[in-house]
Formats: sequence, structure tokens, C-alpha cells
Amino acid sequence: MPGAAELALVGVVGRAHGLKGEVTVRPTTDFVETRFAAGATLTAGPRTLRVAGHRWQSGTLLVTFDQVTDRSSAEALRGAELWATLDGADLPVDEDEFHDHDLIGLTVRVGGIEAGRITGVQHLPGQDVLVIATPAGERLVPFVAALVPTIDVASGWVEVADLPGLLVDPDETAG
Repeated sequence: MPGAAELALVGVVGRAHGLKGEVTVRPTTDFVETRFAAGATLTAGPRTLRVAGHRWQSGTLLVTFDQVTDRSSAEALRGAELWATLDGADLPVDEDEFHDHDLIGLTVRVGGIEAGRITGVQHLPGQDVLVIATPAGERLVPFVAALVPTIDVASGWVEVADLPGLLVDPDETAG
């Protein structure tokens, strides 16, 4: 995986669309128009791809790359993570703004006790959601201040509210 300090995950390639190398992309960025603008350069594994263009069709992001000109080349990209190089303008402006790579890997604490680890961030229409691996399995926690009041990226942890059923099912703690 690319170095988290230099690159940010901006999307994951889905299936090929049509015969001319177009692919579907599940974006993981709030800046789709910038990251997938014609001329933008993205990294997919060892490959560097130059965006030829993008468009939306029925809520699906479709992207073409200069180096991908046919369906078989597009199919070979399926599942590839697309990374963009960050520059100074990409750094969070407010102290309560974070990139996905800032959060992934952080320890999750509940009441000061380690309860899991952030393994992903889902960008849903209503709000962002943290994907947290716990001993009881994967949990989804809305990324809002009421439920995630403290984030200390430098120290490597976040505090999640101690609410029954949020990270631990009430039945699991009953004894």
C-alpha cells in the first residue's frame, strides 16, 4: 500500500463499462470533480494512470484513463485502489477535518479501555461512518461528534461514546 503520508485513497475501480476502456469507480473522496478531472494523475498499484475524463450515469461514477483503451484493459483494473498525491492544499483546514488515512488504523477506546480498531471509513449520503473491528466483529459507528467526541491522531486513538449496543451488544455484557 502507498505511504499514507503522501497519498490518499480516492476510489476503487469496479467493473468495466462498455468496450472503450471506461470503468465504474466507487469514490472514497469528497472531491470527485478534482480527483477525477481530465489530466489528473492517479496511482493504481505500480501503475500511474492519467484521467481522460469522468461522468456520472444513474449515480455511478464512470472514469476513462488515457492508458486504458479497451474492455480487457478495463477489466484488468477491477478492484484496483486509486491513490492521489496530496499537496499542501489537500491538508485539512480545520482541526476537526480528517482524511480517511488519518483515521484508519487508530485504536478505538470506550471509557479509556481499548475496544477495537478503525479499519475503514464509509462515505454515505447522510454522514460518514467509521468501520471498527472489535472482538465481537465489525461495527459501524456514525462519525459524528456526539458518538466520537475525541480524536487524537498524533497519539493514535479515538474515543467512542459508551452507549449500549454501539460497539458491544448489551447481551454480550450480561452475565
